[in-house]
Amino acid sequence: MKAASAALAVSGLLFSTAAWSHGDDDPLLTKMMFDQHEWRRATGSDSGALVWQANAWLGRDRDKLWLKAEGERVEGITEEAELQLRYSRAVAPFWDAQLGWRADLGPGPERHWLAAGLRGLAPYWFDTDLALFADADGRTVLCLEAEYELLFTQRLILSPDLEVNVYSQDDRATGAGSGLSDVEFGLRLRYEIRREFAPYVGLVGWRKFGDSANFARQQGERSDDLQWVIGVRAWF
Repeated sequence: MKAASAALAVSGLLFSTAAWSHGDDDPLLTKMMFDQHEWRRATGSDSGALVWQANAWLGRDRDKLWLKAEGERVEGITEEAELQLRYSRAVAPFWDAQLGWRADLGPGPERHWLAAGLRGLAPYWFDTDLALFADADGRTVLCLEAEYELLFTQRLILSPDLEVNVYSQDDRATGAGSGLSDVEFGLRLRYEIRREFAPYVGLVGWRKFGDSANFARQQGERSDDLQWVIGVRAWF
């Protein structure tokens, strides 16, 4: 019921006539960005992983269609894959309400979710994506992603980011436990050769909590890790 109420609330924002009005000069625009395309290697390990996170949107000033894809491959095998499609409407300066669909397409069982959320700039210019996901079996996931950019120069930029996932109930098949499931923190230093192209290096640390950590240990997997990363950020 809580997930349905949240979805209805976001739907009200999406279709409210109080949102920004179109002007005469409102062209149809597109953008694609690879926020992360990187190679990760754990400290003290010879193995690594290819990780990607990409966003694309098509639309006008107020209404947009967003596509988000992310995943991870280890030794040529896709360990995680996620695809999201969201309709987005501006509801306030710097803030969009979004409604759509998410699919988890990894090697385990597929999960399909209704997605409802808010995306925009929080105070102090934190780029924020807060989303609630609900599936047909009553499972819900609350996901918070936040990123900040600290400019040393116009080209050298330090970018910390945080992702937190909270599940309403255990999902042993996918290794997710109820409550606070996992947290990932990244710190990347990039150099913008051009605004559209920036190689970077950094660190990523993640940790699983509660039943998520127990499920990982039962499968002989790690429940936390610290990884070096090298990659490139690009958009066009």
